[in-house]
Amino acid sequence: MTAGEAKVEQANDGPFTTRQLLRLDEALRLADQTTGLNFSIYCGELTEPAREAAEKLHGELVDPANSVLLAASPEQRQLEIVTGEQARKRLHDRDCKLAAFSMVAAFGGGDLAGGFISGIAMLVNLAGRA
Repeated sequence: MTAGEAKVEQANDGPFTTRQLLRLDEALRLADQTTGLNFSIYCGELTEPAREAAEKLHGELVDPANSVLLAASPEQRQLEIVTGEQARKRLHDRDCKLAAFSMVAAFGGGDLAGGFISGIAMLVNLAGRA
């Protein structure tokens, strides 16, 4: 770690630093390019029931059928992975559960950005190339 890395501040009063946001953006961009699917993340409060809230967010994406949404609410200890109709053909429930376990492990260690990046990487590997 360099001195510059130690002084990174929170970005926009959100849960991620500027550096973490850049890493997340890169992971999402590579996931989209590799799989041909559209990956998105949401980090914030999910109204109850959390699954329905995540599905609603997923439905608001530009191309829901080809999209994968990773939605986490750290304060509520909720995590939902929502796949669209076409994405579901390549990412089954079992695949999403594996990614969720990986994410939860990182979240439990206090690494929110790393959890999302880990989950995205696992889903990309399981979905395969476009």
